[in-house]
Amino acid sequence: MGTDLFDLTDRVAVVTGGSRGLGREMVRAFAEHGADVVIASRKLDACEALAREVEGLGRRALPIAYHAGVWADSDRLYAAVYDEFGRCDVLVNNAGMSPLYPSIDAVDEPLYDKVMDVNLKGPFRLSALVGTRMAGPDNGGSNGGSIIFVSSIAGSRPGPNELVYGAAKAGVENLTYGLARTLG
Repeated sequence: MGTDLFDLTDRVAVVTGGSRGLGREMVRAFAEHGADVVIASRKLDACEALAREVEGLGRRALPIAYHAGVWADSDRLYAAVYDEFGRCDVLVNNAGMSPLYPSIDAVDEPLYDKVMDVNLKGPFRLSALVGTRMAGPDNGGSNGGSIIFVSSIAGSRPGPNELVYGAAKAGVENLTYGLARTLG
């Protein structure tokens, strides 16, 4: 056949939580397969260091400080992606957090809100913005795109110390299905 299923030449990929761990590896893989990447994470210095690696692979990189739990940061990231690249072909909602707590009654409202905001609110807002643009005629000449949500087994079978995280990931799984029906 001769077609490289992993050829992402000149595509634009956005990875939240992209400066370390799984996100870092995704950023590198996108770049190694020809994509330009947006590296979005709370620690700008880590994003910038990875951007230099990506540029060493011959691809463009845009490092952006981004907190997935802050609604306005999703708006700002969205604007930066389209200002810099004019399009987004792949959005990976990878940013997440699952802080440990000693018992369920020890979970306070600030912890609950923080976990829900980072794991569910941020991916909702960013996907609503990018997904609407991907599905419309104004995505920089790109025909559609893909939104990937990183979830967890905790979304369906949470352990005793990850109930809030599990509830957020269950929401992400519902969001995945709902956005596919809404935008697909």
